[in-house]
Amino acid sequence: MIAAASRWIDRNILELARDFQLSYLPPLMVYMAAGISGLTGIVGTFFVKDYLGLSAAFLAALGFWAGIPWALKMPFGHLVDLLWRWKSLLVYFGAGVIAASLLIMVGLIGHREAMVAVMPAEVWYVLSVLLSPIGYVIQDTVADAMTVEAVPRVDERGMPIDEARLKLMHTTMQTLGRVAIISGGILVALINLYLFNGVESMPKEQVASIYEQVYLLALVIPAVSVLGVITASILRVRTRRRLLSQGMTLEQGASLTDRAAEPNSALRKVARVRLTSELAPDARHVLVGTALVVFVFRAVPGPGEGATWWMIDKLKFDQQFLSVLSLIGSALTLAGMFLFRRFMAERSIAYVVGFLTVAAFFLGLPIVSMYYGLHEWTAALTGGLVDARFIALVNTALESPLGQISMIPMLAWIANSAPANL
Repeated sequence: MIAAASRWIDRNILELARDFQLSYLPPLMVYMAAGISGLTGIVGTFFVKDYLGLSAAFLAALGFWAGIPWALKMPFGHLVDLLWRWKSLLVYFGAGVIAASLLIMVGLIGHREAMVAVMPAEVWYVLSVLLSPIGYVIQDTVADAMTVEAVPRVDERGMPIDEARLKLMHTTMQTLGRVAIISGGILVALINLYLFNGVESMPKEQVASIYEQVYLLALVIPAVSVLGVITASILRVRTRRRLLSQGMTLEQGASLTDRAAEPNSALRKVARVRLTSELAPDARHVLVGTALVVFVFRAVPGPGEGATWWMIDKLKFDQQFLSVLSLIGSALTLAGMFLFRRFMAERSIAYVVGFLTVAAFFLGLPIVSMYYGLHEWTAALTGGLVDARFIALVNTALESPLGQISMIPMLAWIANSAPANL
C-alpha cells in the first residue's frame, strides 16, 4: 500500500517537478498573475452590491460586454503572431490597462468624492470593468504563445529533441501553467480569508477600507506579468550565448530562440487554410472535430453574478465564507490535476469533455435544489447540521477537482500539433 502510494506520488507529482525547466518560468509568471487576478472577485461583488446599487440584470448585461475581449481572443492570437518580436510591449500594455482598471476602483472606494466630481461612480465602475478583460486577454494570449516558445527544440548540446519527448514537455508545460494559475487562486483565497476574518461585526467604514487594501494589493498582478517578460528576455540571451559557445552561428542561434508559434485556439487554426493544408488528411479531420468539441464545450454559458447574489441574499453567505469556498475550490482543483493526470493523458479530448459534461449536470443539482428549499429540508432533518453552507462546502469539494481537467489536454494537444513552420 505504501509502495503503491509512493509510486503514484512519484509519477504524478515528483515527476512533474523533475521535468521543470528554467525556460518554463516566464509564462508561468504571467499565468500566476492571471491566478492572482481573482483577488478582487469577492470584493468587487460586495462593493457593487453595497455601494453602487447596480442591479444583477445590469451586471449581467455588463458581463456580456466585458466578455467580448475573451471572444476576440482568436484575432488577438493572430495579432500576437504578427507582433511577436514586440510581445513584451503587448504585456506592458496589458499590465498598464489592468493597473488603470484597479486604480479606478481604488479611487472609487477611497476617494469617491473626487472621482464623482469628474464622472458618476457607476460610469467609473463600468469603465473599470471594461478595461480589465482587455488587459487580461492580451496577457493571456501572449502567455499561451510563450508556452510554446518555452519548450526547447534542442537539448543542451544543440541536438534536436525527439517527438515523444517534445509531447511530454508540452504536457508538462501546460500542466505547470494550470498549477501556476490555481496556486495564484489559493494565495488569493488565503489573503481574502485573512482580511475578511470577523467581517460580519465590522463597521461599514472598516469594510470599505479592507476593500481598498485588496485593490491596492492587486496591483502586484501587472507587476508579476511584467517581471515574467523581463525574465524571458534574460533567459533568451543566456540560451543564445550558450548556443554560440557551442559553435552555432548567430543566425542558427536566433532561429532556435526566436520563434512565433501561438497555440491559443484550435478554432483559429481551422480558419487558416495554410495550416490545414500543412496537415495530413487524418490529422486535419481530427483537428476540425476536436475544434468543434472544444467550441461547444466552452460556449456553454455559466450562471453569472445572479447566482452569487442569490447566495448572498438568500443563503446569507458573507465575504469570509465565500473566501473559504474559493480556498477549498482552488486547493482541490490543484489536487484534482494530479489525481486525474493519467486520465487526461490517456483519454481523448472528446471523452474528457463528455465525462465533464455529465459530471457538471449532476454536480449542479445541489445548488439548483437549494433554490427550491433543499437546505431547509435537510437542516430540519439533521438538526441544523446539513444546512446551506454544509451543502455548498460538500458540493465545492466534489466539483473542484474537475475544474481544470478540460484545459490541460486541450492546450497540450494544440501546442504539440502546431506545425513548427507556421
